[in-house]
Amino acid sequence: MTRKDFLRKSGLGIVGLQLIPFLLNEEIHSKRNNNFLKINEMKNEFVLKNVLLETGFGYNAEGQVIVTETNLFSIEISDGKIIKIYSNNNSDLNAIDMQGLLMLPSFKDMHIHLDKTYFGGPWKAKNTNVKGVKGMIKFEKELLPKIAPETSFRANKIIDLLQSNGTSFTRSHINIEPTSKLDRLHEIQKVLENRKNDFEAELVAFPQHGVYYTDSVNLLKEAAKTDIDFIGGVDPYTLDGSIEKTIDFTVELALDHNKGIDMHLHEMNKYGLDTVEYIIKKVNENPALKGKTFLSHCFILAALDNLEQERIAAKLANAGVGIISTIPFGKISMPIPTLYKHGVTVYSGNDSITDHWDSFGTGSMLQKANLMAQLYGYNSEFGLSRCLKIATANKLPLNDLGEQQWPKIGDVANLVFVDASCSAEAVARISPIKNLIHKGNFVKIS
Repeated sequence: MTRKDFLRKSGLGIVGLQLIPFLLNEEIHSKRNNNFLKINEMKNEFVLKNVLLETGFGYNAEGQVIVTETNLFSIEISDGKIIKIYSNNNSDLNAIDMQGLLMLPSFKDMHIHLDKTYFGGPWKAKNTNVKGVKGMIKFEKELLPKIAPETSFRANKIIDLLQSNGTSFTRSHINIEPTSKLDRLHEIQKVLENRKNDFEAELVAFPQHGVYYTDSVNLLKEAAKTDIDFIGGVDPYTLDGSIEKTIDFTVELALDHNKGIDMHLHEMNKYGLDTVEYIIKKVNENPALKGKTFLSHCFILAALDNLEQERIAAKLANAGVGIISTIPFGKISMPIPTLYKHGVTVYSGNDSITDHWDSFGTGSMLQKANLMAQLYGYNSEFGLSRCLKIATANKLPLNDLGEQQWPKIGDVANLVFVDASCSAEAVARISPIKNLIHKGNFVKIS
């Protein structure tokens, strides 16, 4: 009987894999190297050899980066952390042979909805007859009870998809409104508890149907008492008819429960800009929210002229308010280079994965990096290598001067192994993901 058959027939499944990581590590090793692997099961200690790491940049006579320099290393991991990095020892028969794959920081999807999706079920495209946020709210009130029984199953399917694309961390918005109440939140929390050895997430209590448009105040207060990370929001003027009332409530709730804020903002008019300005004002008045407040989408930035974009970017940076963008293209081209120029924290995510809001969504953060490179003309060796940060939530192997800054001894072993010669190639070609390690645990990916 194969190990897969044993696990399946014994009923251990995912939980079993978590309880006996040695079996999973041994199975992955057996696929890469037929030698016997010795692992300390208690600390999950092992060595990786033939690991390709970036070591610096090579320059031409004009000082332009023309190549990313690399070398092979051995990496020792213990208790979920990197404890040694040394010159490659290919003769170590007990090490896991990574066969020259490029090691990068594992990817982070910083905006997704694990609680509502068609993914994992029959194919279904978006209903284009439903218009606007309020139209979608009406549609959701009918749809959500129908798909609720599939919540856990489909959330696991999305997690599997993310992992297959090198992602082991996400920030997920979870509907908190009178139709769902806190039911979806509790379900997703259970899913994440069962996946804690191979996946991690931050959760946002998200009033998709408005704070006051459909009375979600008490539900949000209840959610804030649970183990969530952010209080969400969506278009306060369009839905609730008041920017100040909704944001004041959100800020107070976040402060009272030591949470961050992550608000969807789609409005591309005066009210969108007024919302951005008011959030900046409230964060400046409450420094505890600096670095913990984010505007997802924030399409109003794409509607501003260059001078206004510069002004708002500077104010966002000064207030420590970040932007999370799906990097849309077409008529909504976000000023991401301007945000970077002023030091604004920029994250990205897939958002919808084939749901009633959008028919698309691949689950690939590397694809997002590729899209960013194409949209903004980052097509040089240097530019492509910098685009990787949109996939890793701003963690790069080399800094802008070509100095190695990752990995370091003591880093958590959240690692992805890519079939590429360097990060620039990985971004340009959306190179295949071969292995994923989360907190020192090999993740089984399809």
